[in-house]
Amino acid sequence: MSKAPVPQTFVLDGEEVVFAPGQTVMQAALAAGRYVPHLCYHPEFKPHGSCKVCTLKVDGHWVTSCTLPAQAGMQVESRSEEIDEKRRTLVQMLFVEGNHFCPSCEKSGECKLQAVAYDVGMLTPRFDHFYPDRAVDASHPDILLDFNRCILCELCVRASGEVDGKGVFALSGRGITKHLIVNSESGRLADTDIALGDKALDVCPVGVILRKRVGFATPIGSRRFDLEPVSAQALRDAPRPLDRTPRGAE
Repeated sequence: MSKAPVPQTFVLDGEEVVFAPGQTVMQAALAAGRYVPHLCYHPEFKPHGSCKVCTLKVDGHWVTSCTLPAQAGMQVESRSEEIDEKRRTLVQMLFVEGNHFCPSCEKSGECKLQAVAYDVGMLTPRFDHFYPDRAVDASHPDILLDFNRCILCELCVRASGEVDGKGVFALSGRGITKHLIVNSESGRLADTDIALGDKALDVCPVGVILRKRVGFATPIGSRRFDLEPVSAQALRDAPRPLDRTPRGAE
């Protein structure tokens, strides 16, 4: 009788993590119940490392865990004070580059940027705010776009193109001028074929894409990140391979 294949593992913060072929470090960690902070990663889309919040150390080198294929024997550090300080800096930069006013934002308590800031212990912005002058597009009868909150994660771009098959959104510009745009000749959302049931409306981690006339239907204090931290949500949503060997199994 042939022997069962020996499961492949890497070490994450001192504990072995079993991974399946083709998984990234991020995917394997989440599947094993180990949370790695992240913003632009979504389990339904191919990761591409936009936000860098999932950056950690592998064998002493800084890498983005959402794009790095898992390999046997890796020594991975994720939740040290040094790494969390780097993540706090990245999140602080995202806050000051946009206009994020959490107390008055309709997405408060549902916002992943806000929730990750809590997770990494961000208490102050640290840097001077840019206060960019960004438009609000209210042209569509059912959907509002508030570009002030965009963190350039590209999730709406990918969802609209890969799932909805519409390509409503895109990113334009480079560096500090990079920004989200609407793919219509007028640049207005009303002149696209976006619909309320589109995947693009549900993947935005912040408050850029909002359905009209349903704001604050769930009171602040009763929303998902009010009820449990972002880490619990991410672990619950993580795909788990059926053939994963339980931790501690012989």
